[in-house]
Amino acid sequence: MRLLALLLLVIATVSNPAAADPDAAALAAMQSVIRQQVAAFARDDGDAAFSFASPTIQAKFGNADAFLSMVAASYRPVYRPRKLTFLEVREIDGKPVQRVLVEGPAAELVMALYPMVMVDGQWRINGCYLVRPPGEGA
Repeated sequence: MRLLALLLLVIATVSNPAAADPDAAALAAMQSVIRQQVAAFARDDGDAAFSFASPTIQAKFGNADAFLSMVAASYRPVYRPRKLTFLEVREIDGKPVQRVLVEGPAAELVMALYPMVMVDGQWRINGCYLVRPPGEGA
């Protein structure tokens, strides 16, 4: 829990929302990739979900089955969300991070932080970090 609190503190103090103000097309494209990956999770379509991950994430897991298994086991809120609410994009280390408020399958609220990278002209997801949303306690 201390690590999550520290991560939230770092994000709140280091990130710069104004610097990561993508244009409308970039914002729509990033959000579309996240929505499409979540839709693929809902269908248990590991190949499609894996295709939205960056090459770094793909190399880490090696194949779609391993990736889908990890998400199902460790990222239940984004694997089976009830609702996604897209918030602002923040810049961390010069890269855009899409913040998404997620209502998980048991009505729990988490903040999903999606670092995004451009690969061959397409946005890809370069990780997902689940933290408590602001105001939800430590």
